[in-house]
Amino acid sequence: MATTAEQACFEAGIKFGSLYHQFAGTPISPHSTRSLEQAMAESIENQPFCTSVTVEIDDEKVADAIDHTNGYTELTGSLMEVTMQIEYEDVVVTTRMEMENGYPLMKLESVTQ
Repeated sequence: MATTAEQACFEAGIKFGSLYHQFAGTPISPHSTRSLEQAMAESIENQPFCTSVTVEIDDEKVADAIDHTNGYTELTGSLMEVTMQIEYEDVVVTTRMEMENGYPLMKLESVTQ
């Protein structure tokens, strides 16, 4: 049987997997970053035990990634920073996504009871 802390970490992993795989590849331009940030955060906050999500998409990186023949690029982990907080019973898990060796890794910042 999983401990409460292990279950809270599992819940955080589910939320990050859902966020990343649901939105990776979404067409994006500097004009749509704010609305996409909000949509991503609000959709994940609907899930059980998720108390906050912050998505920040870097407008300059988006603009640099655009193929100017079509005016947009696809959302990838390299274009955004994400943090989230999960509360499961008496455990609070804080997570973040960061790029490591060109790959978006989801990491635990803290697990507190």
